[in-house]
Amino acid sequence: MKSHKHNDSSQMKEALQHDTQQNPQKEKEKHEKEQCSNDSTNQDSFLPSSSGICSAENVKDGQAECPEFLQQMERTLSCCQLKDMKRLQHGDMKLGPLRFTRRHTVLIDVDTFNSQRKFLPTKGRDLWHSDFVKMPCSQATNQKSKWDVISKKLKSLASKKTVSVKDVEEAIIKYNPKYKDQWSFDALHTFNKNIPDTENYFKTLFPKIAALALKLPDFVNKAIPLLRKGQSATITLSQVQISCLLANAFFCTFPHRNTSNPTAEYAGYPTINFNSLFGNWSERKREKLRAIMHYFKEVTDESTRPKGLVTFHRECLSYTDMPTWESCKENLSKLHITSEGQIELEGKGMLQVDFANSLIGGGVLGSGLLQEEILFLINPELIVARLFTEKLEDNECLIITGSQQFSSYSGFGDSFEWAGPYEDQSERDQWARRKTQILAIDAMNFRHSMDQYKRKHINRELNKAYCGFKGYDGHEKPDIATGKWGCGAFNGDPQLKALIQLMAAAKAKRGLAFFTFGDEYLKQSLQHIYELMFAEGITVGTLYKLLCEFSSAKHRDSDVDLFDFIKKNIRNSKSHL
Repeated sequence: MKSHKHNDSSQMKEALQHDTQQNPQKEKEKHEKEQCSNDSTNQDSFLPSSSGICSAENVKDGQAECPEFLQQMERTLSCCQLKDMKRLQHGDMKLGPLRFTRRHTVLIDVDTFNSQRKFLPTKGRDLWHSDFVKMPCSQATNQKSKWDVISKKLKSLASKKTVSVKDVEEAIIKYNPKYKDQWSFDALHTFNKNIPDTENYFKTLFPKIAALALKLPDFVNKAIPLLRKGQSATITLSQVQISCLLANAFFCTFPHRNTSNPTAEYAGYPTINFNSLFGNWSERKREKLRAIMHYFKEVTDESTRPKGLVTFHRECLSYTDMPTWESCKENLSKLHITSEGQIELEGKGMLQVDFANSLIGGGVLGSGLLQEEILFLINPELIVARLFTEKLEDNECLIITGSQQFSSYSGFGDSFEWAGPYEDQSERDQWARRKTQILAIDAMNFRHSMDQYKRKHINRELNKAYCGFKGYDGHEKPDIATGKWGCGAFNGDPQLKALIQLMAAAKAKRGLAFFTFGDEYLKQSLQHIYELMFAEGITVGTLYKLLCEFSSAKHRDSDVDLFDFIKKNIRNSKSHL
């Protein structure tokens, strides 16, 4: 980690004065604004309207008095409307032909895809190795006999017109006998009983899922590498291959993945088999299972089976590529703030931030129902990342391009409800991937909220966000859709997390759409402080120094407000000019 020198108050004033002197045009605009709005005594008159859009139309009192200034304000203010954010749909950057490299594993035949647009599995060989996913259908000595048992049970289920939950349970326990007294299937049983007959198609769906799982040796011929910590690497596979892998997860066939022992082979990976989803009934489990079953209903139906690719990229930010934040000269990038809407809908086509767990997917196969778990339920293809993605380190992220949304929802946590099918109409790129990009970055979990203001923790969160925001391999860089990352259960300060993401986005030269999820106060206060900082030409480096100054102030007075602290420092620095 790069070291940073401490900045005292006098150094802070010099930095703020320097930024103002370096932006004479913005100082002139601010002077014109003050002259134009002589009836107003503070910045609050320039707060945005409830729409969250910052433009001249929101400043009603000055409109007739000073139209020239307002026209200039519209041209120069960086707060923007949602429609002005850059999305993947705005342009199709030429990716070139799909190809595999040493760091990019492609599980379909690239020549056939590039010439005929067909999704045939690439030829390869099974590898029972610590660097690769150990497959249930492996021909390795210890696994071959187990696959014989698995395939026999699945063939039996697939041959029937209807299959009961009891049949599913017996099949799973047959090839996982050591867990007979440990695994519970009460959630699956209760779910089957409680769902109305009009929606209960599961007895006829179970045989189809079994038939899909049986196709694993045909659909995935090449060994799947693990996305291990410390390495940037990519895997591209078809949506059909993903559905087959998830069908095997449903029937709990993946070997060596059923123990939580810290010394186990896959202790550093999330769980993948669905046994934890099937036990411990709750209303949450009911809604989760409704979403999962709908996904399998879609992918086992020839008329709705998806035909495309999905890419999973693990990015590792080297320590030499980490910015020296206090020296960053970038100005704040454009910002849209709203208290309405959802990242996955209004942010469609942007880089959508998944408020992730370091073990990707978090509690999606358990009882968790926070932002990440909901995202994985409405886009179940994301769940396959748990099969091969090792726990994220502080300088790593996971970027998923091309996943499809299958379900709608309402609510959050205990109020979450599956709201029916969702028809994803996103366009596809040159590699047949949906123009949807999801970024998984895990925030720190602060048991003591005061710890987040320490410089080392601010650095960690800045570098984590920048790792995801910076882009890679020259691919198209849409703007970012995010929100209260690391807040709530992780005790993050929404003001601090908003500024950290704004700084990382500016360094990455990307705009930011910030969703406050109904938090009107945060929307207004963030709008206010952003406009003040933008008008004064505050750079990323200066804002970083302000955050470090605030760290000291916060430990002296725990009630001090971050945005108020920044406003006070900016105004004090101006008074010394």
